[in-house]
Amino acid sequence: MFETMIRPCMHLLHALGVIALLASGPLHAAENPLAGYLWEARPVVVFADSPKDPRYQKQMEDFARREPDILERDVVLLTDTDPAANGPLRQKLRPRGFMMVLIGKDGEIKLRRPNPMSVDALTRLIDRIPLRQQEIDERRRLQD
Repeated sequence: MFETMIRPCMHLLHALGVIALLASGPLHAAENPLAGYLWEARPVVVFADSPKDPRYQKQMEDFARREPDILERDVVLLTDTDPAANGPLRQKLRPRGFMMVLIGKDGEIKLRRPNPMSVDALTRLIDRIPLRQQEIDERRRLQD
């Protein structure tokens, strides 16, 4: 009996949620330059004042060497080395000089870092995120 009362309520809540998303969708996307990645990817945004910044170059080289590890975790790498343009990512995340930001698939900031981070440390951090744990468990179940 409890389940029969809950089911209509859940359908109503789901319908209201869809309506709210449809009503706020374009505005939300306009306000959030990362909205297109929600539930699909983990953006890693790397900011620097110049592409010649040694910290930026070090971070990019490390990502290039470990690309398969990054891709396995659905990471999308975004960069901004033009502070004068004051693009939407800069407006949203407000970096000062070099900064690396990890955004979870849920859209929440998981890490802000003013220095380069090794891909090993980044992948360990990502692998501890509950949603990533679910992805790992699901992959294991499919392999069995």
